[in-house]
Amino acid sequence: MDIFSPVILGALSLSNRIVMAPMTRDRAGPDDAPTPLMAEYYRQRASAGLIVTEGVQPSPEGKGYWRTPGLHSDAQVDGWRQVADAVHDRGGRIVAQLMHVGRAAVAANKGAGVDTVAPSAIASREPIPGPDGVPVATVMPRALETDEIRHVIEQYVQAARNARAAGLDGVELHCTSGYLPMQFLSTGSNRRDDRYGGSTANRIRFVVETMEAMAEAIGADRVGFRIFPGNPYNDMSDEDPADTYGALIDALDPGGFAYLHLIHYATPKLDALALLRPRWRGAIIANNALTLESARALLDTGQVDAVSFGRPFISNPDLVERFRAGAPLAPQDREFLYSGEERGYTDYPRWAGQKESTGA
Repeated sequence: MDIFSPVILGALSLSNRIVMAPMTRDRAGPDDAPTPLMAEYYRQRASAGLIVTEGVQPSPEGKGYWRTPGLHSDAQVDGWRQVADAVHDRGGRIVAQLMHVGRAAVAANKGAGVDTVAPSAIASREPIPGPDGVPVATVMPRALETDEIRHVIEQYVQAARNARAAGLDGVELHCTSGYLPMQFLSTGSNRRDDRYGGSTANRIRFVVETMEAMAEAIGADRVGFRIFPGNPYNDMSDEDPADTYGALIDALDPGGFAYLHLIHYATPKLDALALLRPRWRGAIIANNALTLESARALLDTGQVDAVSFGRPFISNPDLVERFRAGAPLAPQDREFLYSGEERGYTDYPRWAGQKESTGA
């Protein structure tokens, strides 16, 4: 299928199959609200068929990194409204990636007195950058009580409602990179003995209940999720990821969700796309350090419906136009990935001679 052809993912009508993947950029303003600079950043990239925002915390407890935005206050909703309007004015589509980091947190990055929670009181051994960018040890999390878990799910639900109130087109549940949903899924971080731990059916329960609750609130066809089976990032481990994620997809497949966003790295032990494609009747967005050539080849197999690109979008706001024209890609200024305000953020030039187009 043509990478530049339109595609429908649930309620989301995309003008092309090129998705901008979520990427932390650490540019949120006071009180973790999106800024006009962030609106400009996303506006510049609105020719993507779909933009998935950087990870957005659904609650103060969900924050773990410096200057990441939230979706749990009026000021944050107002900020995201500016972003949504900027993207829609150029004909684009944008969903918020909801990211509760759980135990992957540094106390100095959070508000004063804000708790760090996880499925179990097991600290991540991977350091996290503090406010100055220097990695420091994570904090010991407090294990959530069983009756608290519904409250955490409701925080996700309210964030999903807030996303729609801001004019964003939907939400994506971040279930990888060692954050809270993955901490529930994985045997190495979930040692609970209640209905949310132990068996595979129990460990997938948090993700399933969160997805179902958000679907009830804003419509399943506006809710997607992102997974990376077997990903060890942020000190994650699972005894049998094929079993865990096979069960998760079996449970979510009947729900009519907008899409599955799969980070796919085939290994001798696990080929996630081969495992999950036969079990998932919905749309799949594939992500795998793709190039235009490898993305086209993957689409041609018919196994995926769209493809997502991360870092190429950082230095190429007109990535779709460059792909169309076969133009060279601009390199990144890695020094300013997570700092610098407009530098390394909104100051990348468009390809010479290329007029700015809409996503329509």
